[in-house]
Amino acid sequence: MARYLVLCLSACIVLIAGCATSAHVAQVQNDSADRVSVGTVQREIKIGMSSADVATALGAPNMVTTDGQRQEVWVYDRVSSEVRSSSSSGFGSLVLLGGESSSGAVVHSQRTLTIIVKFDQDQRVRDFAYRQSSF
Repeated sequence: MARYLVLCLSACIVLIAGCATSAHVAQVQNDSADRVSVGTVQREIKIGMSSADVATALGAPNMVTTDGQRQEVWVYDRVSSEVRSSSSSGFGSLVLLGGESSSGAVVHSQRTLTIIVKFDQDQRVRDFAYRQSSF
């Protein structure tokens, strides 16, 4: 009977720990609607569209400057980092013997997206380019 009670308690602890992990992920996850992607640029940005439409599609630029023709240029520079980790630990009957084992791995990745939008004298898109990298 005591062994059954210990097994039930161990199962409950595992379930609670799993729920706690899900709660932590939900707290740190950033699903902001402010994400800009290559797909957004390809789908939304068109030659001749107004600067207001560009701002609606991509948000505020990181830098506003002028080129050699004295035309306005907007630069969007986005960097995102992601850290994924996986870990496992063994316990249960090992806890009764006083032992525990664990293992894990962490993967770091980073992505950059640079978008350059050039406007004409009427504040209409005359050209745009983008570059994406991941490492």
